[in-house]
Amino acid sequence: MGIRNYLIEGVSGAGKTAVATELQRRGYQAIHGDRELAYRGDPETGLPVAPEAGTPTAVWISKHHIWDVEKVKAYIANQDEAVTFFCGSSRNSSKFIDLLDGVFVLEVDFDTMNRRIEERVALDPTDFGGKPEERELIARLYATKEDVPKNAISIDTTPPIARVVDDILSKCREADQGPA
Repeated sequence: MGIRNYLIEGVSGAGKTAVATELQRRGYQAIHGDRELAYRGDPETGLPVAPEAGTPTAVWISKHHIWDVEKVKAYIANQDEAVTFFCGSSRNSSKFIDLLDGVFVLEVDFDTMNRRIEERVALDPTDFGGKPEERELIARLYATKEDVPKNAISIDTTPPIARVVDDILSKCREADQGPA
């Protein structure tokens, strides 16, 4: 939905939801991708999938957490907003990342990430990170950065959320102005 479109990515607990909420509070178009675009599907074909047997594991859920690419493309094609931020993670971002004007990766230290996950799980024990296998997966993804898009702009999310969003918006303005 924007003339300029950005992805805001990061590991669980990095602050994607908080950034999206703050951007919306400030009047920006921010899509909570994990809520509004996500489903379980094949990252290559986009077809919905279900686990072969029993309850899906955290690893299976993570590998099949994808976004509806046609919805993403529709938002991007709509030029009603000056800028749109897509906030969240998807395993099929390679299907739309080249259509975006930039990618921000939210970075956080390990202790802060874990504290944030603990706080959100205390409010909702079913939230991702509430089970030991989910925490192990989050720790692995944090350490390996295997799902982090390449060539992204790193954003430190340990400061207060208002400063984090100020940093993102400043970097968007810099990108809009181009090289000096």
